[in-house]
This record gives sequence, structure tokens and C-alpha cells, in this order.
Amino acid sequence: MDQLTFSPETAGRLLPPICDTFADLDDVPRDIEPWLHSSEPETRPQIATCLDKARQYGGWRWPSRPIVFISDPHADAEGFLRSLVVAGVIRRAGEEICLTRFGAQAQIVLGGDCLDKGPSNLALLDALYKLRATGVDLSLLAGNHDLRMRLAVDAIRGERAPLKDHLFVRMGRKLLPALKEVFERFVTPDDLCDLPSEKKCKARLLPPKDWASQFEKAAAGHLSDKAIAKEIRKLKAKQKQFEKNVAKTGLGYRELLAATLKCHEVFFTPDGHYAWFYETMDVVSRVGSLLFVHAGLCDEMCELLVAQGPEAVNARFRAEADRASFGFYFGPLANLVRTKYRASDCALTEYGVDLLHKNGLHMVVQGHVNNHCGQRLLTKRGLLHLEGDITLDRASRRLEGLEGIGAGATLIFPTGDVIGLSCDYPRAKHFAPDRLLT
Repeated sequence: MDQLTFSPETAGRLLPPICDTFADLDDVPRDIEPWLHSSEPETRPQIATCLDKARQYGGWRWPSRPIVFISDPHADAEGFLRSLVVAGVIRRAGEEICLTRFGAQAQIVLGGDCLDKGPSNLALLDALYKLRATGVDLSLLAGNHDLRMRLAVDAIRGERAPLKDHLFVRMGRKLLPALKEVFERFVTPDDLCDLPSEKKCKARLLPPKDWASQFEKAAAGHLSDKAIAKEIRKLKAKQKQFEKNVAKTGLGYRELLAATLKCHEVFFTPDGHYAWFYETMDVVSRVGSLLFVHAGLCDEMCELLVAQGPEAVNARFRAEADRASFGFYFGPLANLVRTKYRASDCALTEYGVDLLHKNGLHMVVQGHVNNHCGQRLLTKRGLLHLEGDITLDRASRRLEGLEGIGAGATLIFPTGDVIGLSCDYPRAKHFAPDRLLT
């Protein structure tokens, strides 16, 4: 496969101006190469098959204006803002940001996972709020880490039940930094006075001693015996680690419970400080032949997309997420933010892929799977996927041996050109499926 009309000079015009007033983005590529040069050779025949199928079912339909896709900022405001600068969307002046001419024309799609990891969840949300205040056209998608907050908070506020009693520990370990931030900024002495003893608060946050036997009975209609046994094993391991991590935060269990309850007020009440974050969140966005989603699809969601459109998927996701049930987390709706196409995930088969192609959907643009060398193009279950999680946050980068703060974005143009930018790959990647010879 090679690009018929690829010209570095012509394609280079698609690279955005970097409005870097801080002069700290010297690691961003300004040269360009055909995307498939960076792809694994074994993936190219599968990509060619997907492109042939797209031609068979009517070809590609591209957005009417540029789209900038950024995903998985994971509580790193600086990585997120640097990525907007790299994409030519904003200029920064001290703490203030303003849209560039290109940024005012573009649609920004944030592909989920704003929360967790660090260094600061609330700083990331504050940066996102400033971006919204510029009037930018922003689509905010749900990620699995964002969903954790909703499930963890709901598990503590609702009635005790075997299917939910473990969800705070199941989801909450990675949320502990965010809970500490909420405690430090929003919890008042009066909030603490209203709570019972440390022992009772700990008992409310952790599953009861007989949880495993109760869960085994209650989950029988939702999961296989193998999956139930796996969930119980996982919870036991997570609880040991959870209690160690709570100690590291410096919070007692009364303080942790106060922070969790305060999260409901801050995030999930209409006048909450960050209520806009979940209120404006969708789970899928379709533009022409592209579907933007955090993780991926299954056959059931393909059917719903084709039959009723993205609006129906988003409405059903919001309704189910509000109820935050155990069945929802393991079902096809939450699968949109969780799947890695494992055997345990809801299945995407040739049936679902054909439904999408016949409906003109030819590529999934996703986050969720982080990469160390920029964006990745590959097929999954016979469907073309563009992985746009380029490891922005400092916590992940330290753990995975990457230096500094991440920066990058995926740009999709009305011309059918797709550009992948990342500080971790020396050249911009250029993909133009309409102009590929297979």
C-alpha cells in the first residue's frame, strides 16, 4: 500500500501552526510521512481489506470542518493544554487561553478519561472549563476512568446491596487522589461533624465480611460462574491494596467518606461546581464515516447505532449511568468505554462490522489503549481503528519510561487527510484513505 498523491510539501500544509508562547514545544514534529510507514507490516493487508470494504460500501464521508481529537489526559492539565497548542487550537498567555483562528473553526473531540492518575484532577477540569468558556465547539466523551467516579459515589450513597457493596473498593483505588483533592478544596468542618465514628465510616466504605457469599448469589443472573469467581478474587486483592493506598493519602476513613459524599454534591447535583462535566458528556459521536468512542463497539451497539443513531446510544448511556447498576458496568453500554475486545468483553463480530460498513461507518477513532510512539492505525475484529491515546499524563509516562509531559493530537480534515502528531514520534503521520492504492 502506498499513497498515490503523497507529497511532504503538500501534506505539510496540513500541519497546524504551533502557538507556543512558552517556547517549550521543541519536541513536536514538523516533518511528515505516510502513516503506513510507521505501521507494523503485518497490519497492512488487514488495513487494505478494510479500505476495500469502505469503497465497496460507498466510500468515505469526511467532516465539513476540521476535527481535533485528544484523548486520555488523565488529570494532567499541562499535557492537555500543550496538546491544544500543538494542534493549533489555542494560544496561552500566563493562566489565560484564547482560541486561534483555526481553533474557532475546528470541532474538538475529547475522547474520555479526564480523571485519575494525576498530577491534578481538579486542575484538569478547571483547564477544560476555561476551554469551554472560549466558545469552542467541544464534544466530551465518557471514558472508563470517568465512569469509575460515578459508580464509586453511587455505591456509597445508595442502599447497601451485594451487587454494589464492593464497587467503591473496585473503582475507588484509582480515584483516591481525586477524592483527596475534593476533600481539600470542598469538604468543610460541618461536613465532618455530621459523620459517625471512624470505625463506622470504614465499615460503610468497605464491603461487609459476608459480601463474597452474598455476591455469588446475587450475581448469578448477570455473570457466569467463572466471571463471578474472578470478580471475588479481584476484589480481595483490590481491598488489600486499597487499604494501603488510603493510608498513603493521609486521610482517615471519616475524611474519605466525607470526600466521597461531597463528590455527589460537586459533580452530580445540578448546581454542583463541576456538574457540567457529566451533564455534557456523551459516549459516542459520529461525523461522516468516523465514529468517535473511548474504547470500542459490540454487535448490540452496532445495531442500535444503525437503527436509531448516536443520539439513542447517548441517551441510553446517560440513563443507565445515572442508575449506575452492576449490570450496566458489565453490559454493552459500558462496554463502549471498557472493551479491549477480550473474550470477556461484549463481542464485536463480522455481523456488527458489516452493519457499520453498510451504514457508511468505516473507522473507529478511540482512546483507552495508550501508545508510546504516537497514534496507531490497525484493525480490530475486521474494523479499522485509530488509537489516539498517546500517553499524555506524567504519571503514566514515568511508569512507562517516557520522559517529560506528553503532547499531541489527531487532526482530521474535510479533504480526507488525517494527521497524527505526538512528541514521542519524530514525524507527523499522514493517512489519506481515499488516495491509497491497495
